[in-house]
Amino acid sequence: MFADPEVARLIVTALAIVGGTVVPALAIAWIGGRGLDAIGRNPEAASKVQTAMVLAIAFAEAIAIYALVIALVVKFVE
Repeated sequence: MFADPEVARLIVTALAIVGGTVVPALAIAWIGGRGLDAIGRNPEAASKVQTAMVLAIAFAEAIAIYALVIALVVKFVE
């Protein structure tokens, strides 16, 4: 499909960066929204919900870091 392997490499790198930023951003927004909904329904459980929410956000952010590593490997490793 692509005559030049460098063009294919750049496209794959761009797709990894886009996918690795959009998907975790949506996940973090969803987690935050659901966490705030839960705290709004039951304020007494705020500390437990907040702890679980921060942990889930950290895992979602780790996906973005993995995508960055993959993009860098595709870009610079031959």
